[in-house]
Amino acid sequence: MRSRFALAAVAGLAAAGLVLTGCSGTSGNTSTSSSGKVDGTGKTLDVMIAANALYPTEQQQWFKDVSAQFQKETGATVKFETFASANDELTKIQTSVLSGQGPDIYDLGTTFTPTAYSTGAFVKLTDADWAKVGGRDRFVPATLGISGPDQKNEVGIPFLSRPFVMAYNKDLLSAAGIDKPATTWDGLAEQAKKLTSGDVHGMAIAYADSFDPWKFVWAMAMQQGNTILDVKNKKATIDDAAVKKAYETYFGWLTDDKVVDPAAIGWKNAQAVAAFANGKAAFLPMVSSSSQVTLDKSPMAGKYAYAVMPTVPPGATKLPSDGKAAATIISGDNMVVAKYSKNQDLAFALVKMLTSADNQVKYTKTFGDLPTNAEAAKQVEQGNQLIAPILDAGTKAYGTPFTGAWGDTQLALVNVVVQSIPALSSGKVSSSDLEAKLKTAQDTAQNSLNKAK
Repeated sequence: MRSRFALAAVAGLAAAGLVLTGCSGTSGNTSTSSSGKVDGTGKTLDVMIAANALYPTEQQQWFKDVSAQFQKETGATVKFETFASANDELTKIQTSVLSGQGPDIYDLGTTFTPTAYSTGAFVKLTDADWAKVGGRDRFVPATLGISGPDQKNEVGIPFLSRPFVMAYNKDLLSAAGIDKPATTWDGLAEQAKKLTSGDVHGMAIAYADSFDPWKFVWAMAMQQGNTILDVKNKKATIDDAAVKKAYETYFGWLTDDKVVDPAAIGWKNAQAVAAFANGKAAFLPMVSSSSQVTLDKSPMAGKYAYAVMPTVPPGATKLPSDGKAAATIISGDNMVVAKYSKNQDLAFALVKMLTSADNQVKYTKTFGDLPTNAEAAKQVEQGNQLIAPILDAGTKAYGTPFTGAWGDTQLALVNVVVQSIPALSSGKVSSSDLEAKLKTAQDTAQNSLNKAK
């Protein structure tokens, strides 16, 4: 019920946002000294951020360290709240927008930035606002690609970058006589078959993850020329053959190709990473540099590498003329500041602190996600050959459609997988069942697109 409520109610966010647009867009009542320092003595800043399932203990320590540093710099403390799924993320945005109160800062996945923008409830960044966080030119240009619909209408301040790639076990590929991972999805499946033996499987896939599944489908559809949402013509295209082919390929790795551990039906991303780290899978698609922290402390240390994921769609040997060679979404986190916040200057001061070179380098060393701070990015790249393919993938990234309807659409794509789990457990998702689920997802996306600003 919670998921259904979120999907139905998000269409009202834009309208609610119009009411909140009249709320204070000023800096609130936090005082700023003549030296430019923000005095937040006695205040608490509320930040909403995704729970880190890979490194939960490290995240809790990071929360404490951030609050201590910020209190030392401004006198204010930081209170962190977490969300566990895309649905939780959407529901919290919705609740805050409708009530006009909630976290001062949201740390959102880039694909949810359009939803936040569409509400009108978050600060549209002026030159003065960018100056408060160190200037727009502080950031790696590519990370600004989904801060807003254009440079004059931005709400998202890049916090971290997370291009998606594929990890592979060098020893397993070498033993099978495979020089490098395939660049087509069909080729990858064939390699995975050769690499599946006993309790070692060709791929580690997290079918039960609440974030990953739709990214596979989106990439394969884009490569076939289907953008999922045609924003210009206000048309959803989930009921297209390209999308069905993407799901069939994704499910087929388990049910037809038999290159995935059957237990993966219940896996989240952390469990897929763990299987690869223990040498139980040859390929680990749809991971970011954050996996490096785990892998370098595992039996796989020194035995793995990253590669750009295939950019040729299933059923093809080359990219179709209308296809996009999408290697990854423009991925990462953006921070947005709520218009209803009474501590906007304090919020910008925290964002400035978190996007400083020193703090960004420390974050990367702890969690693996890449910096958005340009100076920090250079420091992290130096001498780290492993991340070269990740940086390459970033240059081949495409943004998801910038519309308030994308949040609903993303959840609808994931729900197709969630609702297919029982059939997967039985060994097969039938064509008719898949078509019915795609029709439901199509209707959800189209209704949301019709109502979006």
